[in-house]
Amino acid sequence: QVQLVESGGGLVQPGGCLRLSCAASGNIFSIYTMGWYRQAPGKQRDLVASISSGGITNYGDSVEGRFTISRDNAENTVSLQMDSLKPEDTAVYYCNADVVYRRTISNLRERGDFWGQGTQVTVSS
Repeated sequence: QVQLVESGGGLVQPGGCLRLSCAASGNIFSIYTMGWYRQAPGKQRDLVASISSGGITNYGDSVEGRFTISRDNAENTVSLQMDSLKPEDTAVYYCNADVVYRRTISNLRERGDFWGQGTQVTVSS
């Protein structure tokens, strides 16, 4: 009923940059916080950055000053600009959104937490 589709991952050398994008679609009324998480092999999924509907941002300690999160409320999109990438940034990156949506079967308004399918970011020389 709500889909999040990510794009922009890939292979980049240390010190390089990438931009991830995520678009939310479906029977959406509004979106509260949107964010990016990442998960490296054998590790838990951690917050990278989040942004409220009002534009308040929050960053993980390891990316503060290197990554920038932004969103377009009219388009229901969120982006993550990643600069000065390091090998330890290598992970699958997931988009997340806290969404108020219309449930198709019941036609009722509900609120739920949704995830994208993930996009691989590899930082290596």
